[in-house]
Amino acid sequence: MRNLRNIGQSVFATPTSAITASCWDAARDEVLVTYGPTADEARIELVRLSKDGSKPSYLQSRTVASWDAPSVKENGDTDAIQSLHYSSDMLTTCVIMAGGDIVTVTEDDDESGSSTGEAHVEIVGTLAPSIVAARWSPDEELLVIATGDAKVVFMSRTFDVITETSMTIDDLKASKHVSVGWGKKETQFQGRGAKAKALRDPTIPEKVDAGELSPRDDGRCTISWRGDGAYVAINLFQEGVRRVVRVYNRDGELDSVTEPVDGLEGSVSWRPAGNLMAGIQRFADGHVDVVFFERNGLRHGQFTLRAPDKGTPDALDDISLEWNSDSTVLAVIFRDRVQLWTTGNYHWYLKQEIFCGQFGQQLIPWFSWHAEKPLLFAASTADKVLVNEYIFTVARGPTSPPHDHGAVAVIDGRTVKFTPFRTANVPPPMTLYELEVESPVTDIAFAKDGSAMAVLHQVGVSFYAFETKDPRLCCPKLARTALFGVEDFQLYEESLLQISFSERTEVQVLQLAGDLGLISYDFGAASAQDNTEAWTKTAVKADLVATLVSPDDAFPDGVVAQDRVGKLSRICGQEREPLDPRFPMFLPWTSFVTHEDGQLLAFGLSRNGQLYANSRQLAKNCTSFVVTNRHLIFTTSNHFVKFIHLASVDDMDVPADDPESDERCRSVERGARLVTAMPTKMSIVLQMPRGNLETIFPRAMVLAGIRQLIEQKDYGAAFTTCRTQRVDMNILYDHRPEQFLDNVGLFLDQVKGAANIDLFLSTLKEEDVTQTMYRDTTSAAANTQPQLDSRVSSQTGKINTVCNAVLQRLRTQKNVNLQNIITANVCKNPPALDDGLTVVAELMQEDETLAERAVEHICFLADVNTLYDHALGLYNLDLTLLVAQQSQRDPREYLPFIQDLHKMPVLRRQFTIDDKLGHHEKALDHLKALGSFDEVKNYVVKHKIYNHALGIYRLEHEHHRILTDLYAAYLKSISQFREAGLAYESLGNFLDATDCYLKAGASCWRECLFAAWQQTSISAESLSEIAGTLADALREAKDYASAATIHIDYLDSIESAIQCLCKGYLFSDALRLVALHKRPELLDTAVDSGLAEAFSSSTEFLADCKEQLKAQVPRIAELRKKAREDPLAFYEGENPFGRGAGDSSMDIPDDVSIAASSRMSTSASLFTRYTGKGGSVGTVASNVSRATSKNRKREEKKRARGRKGTVYEEEYLVNSVRRLVERVEQTQGEVERLVIGLVRRGMTERARAIEELMEVVVEGCRVAVGEVWETKQQVRAGRQNENDHGGVDSFVEGYRPTGGDAVLQDSLEATRARQEPPVVEKFVRLSILGGRSSTGVGGKRR
Repeated sequence: MRNLRNIGQSVFATPTSAITASCWDAARDEVLVTYGPTADEARIELVRLSKDGSKPSYLQSRTVASWDAPSVKENGDTDAIQSLHYSSDMLTTCVIMAGGDIVTVTEDDDESGSSTGEAHVEIVGTLAPSIVAARWSPDEELLVIATGDAKVVFMSRTFDVITETSMTIDDLKASKHVSVGWGKKETQFQGRGAKAKALRDPTIPEKVDAGELSPRDDGRCTISWRGDGAYVAINLFQEGVRRVVRVYNRDGELDSVTEPVDGLEGSVSWRPAGNLMAGIQRFADGHVDVVFFERNGLRHGQFTLRAPDKGTPDALDDISLEWNSDSTVLAVIFRDRVQLWTTGNYHWYLKQEIFCGQFGQQLIPWFSWHAEKPLLFAASTADKVLVNEYIFTVARGPTSPPHDHGAVAVIDGRTVKFTPFRTANVPPPMTLYELEVESPVTDIAFAKDGSAMAVLHQVGVSFYAFETKDPRLCCPKLARTALFGVEDFQLYEESLLQISFSERTEVQVLQLAGDLGLISYDFGAASAQDNTEAWTKTAVKADLVATLVSPDDAFPDGVVAQDRVGKLSRICGQEREPLDPRFPMFLPWTSFVTHEDGQLLAFGLSRNGQLYANSRQLAKNCTSFVVTNRHLIFTTSNHFVKFIHLASVDDMDVPADDPESDERCRSVERGARLVTAMPTKMSIVLQMPRGNLETIFPRAMVLAGIRQLIEQKDYGAAFTTCRTQRVDMNILYDHRPEQFLDNVGLFLDQVKGAANIDLFLSTLKEEDVTQTMYRDTTSAAANTQPQLDSRVSSQTGKINTVCNAVLQRLRTQKNVNLQNIITANVCKNPPALDDGLTVVAELMQEDETLAERAVEHICFLADVNTLYDHALGLYNLDLTLLVAQQSQRDPREYLPFIQDLHKMPVLRRQFTIDDKLGHHEKALDHLKALGSFDEVKNYVVKHKIYNHALGIYRLEHEHHRILTDLYAAYLKSISQFREAGLAYESLGNFLDATDCYLKAGASCWRECLFAAWQQTSISAESLSEIAGTLADALREAKDYASAATIHIDYLDSIESAIQCLCKGYLFSDALRLVALHKRPELLDTAVDSGLAEAFSSSTEFLADCKEQLKAQVPRIAELRKKAREDPLAFYEGENPFGRGAGDSSMDIPDDVSIAASSRMSTSASLFTRYTGKGGSVGTVASNVSRATSKNRKREEKKRARGRKGTVYEEEYLVNSVRRLVERVEQTQGEVERLVIGLVRRGMTERARAIEELMEVVVEGCRVAVGEVWETKQQVRAGRQNENDHGGVDSFVEGYRPTGGDAVLQDSLEATRARQEPPVVEKFVRLSILGGRSSTGVGGKRR
C-alpha cells in the first residue's frame, strides 16, 4: 500500500562535455563522473559532484584528476569505461577500461573533503585482449572481470589474480534442471473437469525453450553480485549456443547455470536479499518481461514491463536492471527514462517513471543506487546527472472524524488503486476502484476534508471528487484534469515532484524547472475550465523546500512546507509564514494536527526511526505512524503498536512495552506497518511485510470511542460497540455515573430490546472498571479523582443503584417490560428473588399466561431449587406450585407436602414452612404467636436459638427466667463457664454460679468468692476450701499478689501470704505485712528465706545467660565469616568425591560431566547440602519427586531444631539470642526489687554481687545486639561481597523452589532480611552499694 514519493532532486548539467560514467562516494554522499574518452579527445577527466549549500537542487563540480587514455579497442573504436567504482576507505577510484587498462586514482586525505593537491593516477595493469564487464563485490574485497576471450578473472583488492577460468560450452552441463511447474497454469486448480480435459504431466511444459537469441540482443556481458558477496552471476552470450547466466562462488568455482530461456537478453541483477536474479526476456510479439531465476538456475516467476507512453519505437531496446540495497525496489533503465518497480503479494507495481535522457538517444544512462541509503540513486546521461531520493509513504486521506473514510490510494503506473477501508476491506493487489489517468502517476494528495483527491502525473493533475452514500464512499468521479501543456523535451528538462492541497479545491505542485518552485491551480474557479494557462506560479521562494503536507481541516488554508534543516512554514497563495514548531533536523515523514487549544502539533519520523513531536523525541524505534484527532499511533521495531494521547508536547506520555497491563500498547506481527486509521470505526489497518492487510480494533481506540459516545449520550452505539468488541458493559455506567442515572430512560430507549437490557443488567458488578481494567490513560483523566454519585451509598452499592433506577423506569409499563423487571430484581446483590417472585404472584392474579412466561424467565436466571424455597418462604402456595412445575422435582414429593400445608391453620402453616426452610427464628416467632410455650422451650433447645428467644420474651418475666436457666445450662455444657456463672448469678442461683466461676479459673476468683458468700447455707470450711483452691490456682498462674490477698483475707495465713509475695519479688509488700500484723519473727523465717531463694534463682539464671552469650555470639560471627569468605563451600557442602575444595589434584571420574545443567548435577547442590543425601547423578523424575509435602515437613523440623553444622544453625542461634536478650530485659525489674530487699535486710554483699552480675549480663546483651544485628550498611556490604563471589543470592535470583528446598530458601531470606534488634536499657546500680551512677532508690533506668 506504499508509494514512492520524491523528497529530494538535484541536477547537474554539462552542455559542453560528454559524461561517460558515474558512481557513488557513499561516505560523502557525492557522485563521481567521468568525461571522455571521446572520438575527438582521448582524455579522461574525473569530476566530483556535491550539493550546493545555497541551492540543494543543483550539484557543483570539482575536478579530481585527468589523464590521457591512448588505448583503443581491438576493432579500432574509441576506448570506453566499463566500470567506475569508488572505495571510500582507501579514497581510491577504480576506472576499468574496455581496452583492458585498470586505472586507480587516489585522492589526498583531507578533513574538509576537498583535494589539497594533484591526485595520484596509476595504471595498475592491463588485461588482454579486452574487458567486456567488471564488477566489485559488495564488501570491495573482490573484483570480477570478464574478458573479451570469454574468461573470468577474480582479483583481490590489491589487483592480485586469485583465480582465472574460461566460460565454455561445457559449463552448460553444470546444472540438470528439473522444473516442478512453479507458478505455471498447469499446476493450478482449474475445477473438477480439468483433469478430464487434459491428462498430462504438469512438470513437463507445453513448450520447452531452447535459448533462442533475441533479435535485439546487443551482445553485452553483465555481472551482478549477491548481497552477501558469496556468489556472483555473469550473463554472457555463449557463442553459437545461447545466452546463459553463470553463477560462481567467491573462489571462482562454477556453481550453476540458468535453464534455456528464449529471448533472454544481456541484463542481470541479483537481488541483494539473495533469493532471485532478475533478467530481461523479449518475445516475438514485442512485449518484454522481467524474468527471475533462482540460484540453481531455475525460473521463478516474471512480470511484464509497460512500454513508455511517449517514446521511440526502440524505447524498449537495451534495457538494464538494478536492485536497490535493501531489495525493495527494482530499477528498470531504458534509454530515456527509469522505472521503479516494487512488489507485494506477488504483484509488481510501477511506482515511478523518471525522465533522465533525451528522446531518441542511443546509449542507456549510467545508473547506480546508493550503497547505504536504499532509495537514493544517481542517473547520468551524456549531458546531465540526476540525483533523486525517495521515501516509502502511504497516500492516505484524512484520519479525523467525520472524514476518516480510510481512503488509501496506491500508484501502479497510470492506474490509481483506490480503496476506502471504511467501506470495504479489499486485500491487495485487488482494489475497490481503479482509476486511469493520462500518464504515469507521480504523487497523490487528498483534500483536508476528504472531499477530493488530486493525482499528479507527468502531463497534468487529475481532480477527483468524492461522494458519500450513507457512511460509504462511492467511486471517485473525475471532475477535471488540469494539463501542463508541456512538450516532450520539457518532460526531460522539468521534473514534477510533489502535490498537496492548500484549499478545498486548490492544489500546490512542487516542481524543478531550473529552480525549485511552486505552481498552483484552483479547480473551483470558473476561469479554470480546461484552461492550461490557469496554472499560477507562486512568488514564494522555494529553493529549500523538501516536502509539502496538507494539515488537518482545523488548520487555516495553505500547505505546510519543510525545508532541509527542519524549519516549517505555511504557504498560502503568494505568502509564506514561518511556524513556531520546528524539527531538530529534516524529517522525511511528517504529519500535522491542530490540538484542542489551537496549538499546531508537528510530528515527524527520521530515517533511523526517531519519532519527534515538534523538537521533542518520543521514540527511537518507530517504523511508521499515523495521527488522528485524539491519538498519535505508531509501530515500533519491537513489534508493538502504541498510542499516545494528544496533548501539549511536554505532556505527551509514551507508554512502555507492556501490552498486558496498558491499553495503549498492543503486540502486532513482526514487521507490520500502519496503513491508515479510522477513529469512527475504531480500527487501524496494518500491512504485513508480505503485503497482506490486517484490520484490528485496538483497545485504546475502542475505549476512546466508547467514552466519546457516552459523553455524547449515544448509549445505543456505545452498547453495540461494547457488545461487538467484548468490552465490559460496566463502562456504560462507570464512565459517567451521574449522567447515566439522570438519563436511564434515554438509555433504555436507545438500547432497545429486552435481551439487550438483560445483557447489560446481568454484567453489572461492583468494581469500577474505569479505575481498573479500563483506566483512562490521558493525562487529564489521570489527575482527576473519580466523583461518586451521592445516590450510590456504601450500603446500596452500584449494582443495586442501577437496578433500582432501571426498575423505577420500567414499572410504568409492567406488561411490556416484564422480562427486564424480573431480571433487574434477580441481578441485585444479593439477588432480590422475593421481589421478583412477588411480581410473578401479582401477575398470577391478572394474566396467567404472562405469569407462566415470567416464571420461565426467572427460573432461567436463578437456580430453580432456590426459587422454590423463596416462593415457599412467601407463604404463597400457588406460586410455589408454579415454580415447582418448572423444576426437576418429583411431584410425588412436593404435592403431598403442599396439600398438607393447605389443611393447616395460617400460623401453623407458616411455622411449618419456616421450620422446613431453616428459618428457625421466624418459626419461633410463629410458635410464640401460637402460644405454646412448651413447644417454644423444646424448639429453642433443639436449634440453640437462645439469644432470639430471650429477645422476644424479654417482657415476659417468668418465661424469660426459664429461658435464661436453659441458656445457662447450655453455656455450662459448652465450657463457657464465665458466661454461665453470670447467667446463674442473675437468676440468684449462687450455688451453680460458684461452681461455674470456680471452673472458669483464676481470672474469676473475686466473682467466685462473692457468689460463694451469697450462699446462705455454705459452711466456713467450704468457703475456706474454695479460697484455698483459688489461691493455688493463682499461684500456678504466677499472680502472687492476688494469691497473697486470698491467704490474708480468707485463710488468715500471713506466712503463706509472705511466701507468695517473696515468690513474686514483692519484698516491700511482704515487709509491710510483717509490720502490719506485728510478726517480727517472720522476718527471719519467711522474708529472709524468700530473699535467699530469689537470690539463688536469679544468680543461676544470670549465670546461664552469661554462658549462653559467650557460646552463641562468637559462633554466629564464625558462621557469618565462613559465609562471606567462601559462600559456595558454606552453602554447597563438602566435595562429593572426598577431597577438599582446595586440593587441585582431586580425581574427578572421567565418565561424569561437570557441565552445568538445570535438572542434573554430579555433586551436592545448594538445596541438597543439608538433606542428608550425598551427591549423585539423579534423573529428572528423582529430582522432581523431592519437591513434596513430606520432604517439606522434614526440612521444617530440621530448621526448628537448628542442629549444629546445618545451614539452619545461624538462624536458630540468632533467634535464641533474641529470646535471651528479651528475657534479661524483663528480669531487670525483678533484680532491682531483689537488690532493694537485700539492702533493707542488711545483705549488702549479696546485693552487690547480684548487681555486678546483672550489669555484666546487661552489658553482654548490649554488645551481642551490636554484633548479631548488623547495621544497614553492613548488611548491604555483606550481600555485595556474596554476589561478587557467586553467593547464593545470585544463584537463586528469579527462581522459587518448592518442597524441602523452599524451607531452605525461606531460611536464607529470613537470615538476610533486615531485622530490628531488641532494645536493652542500661542497668543502674544503687549508689549506696558503690554504683557508678544513681538517681536514688526510686530513680528510673536510663
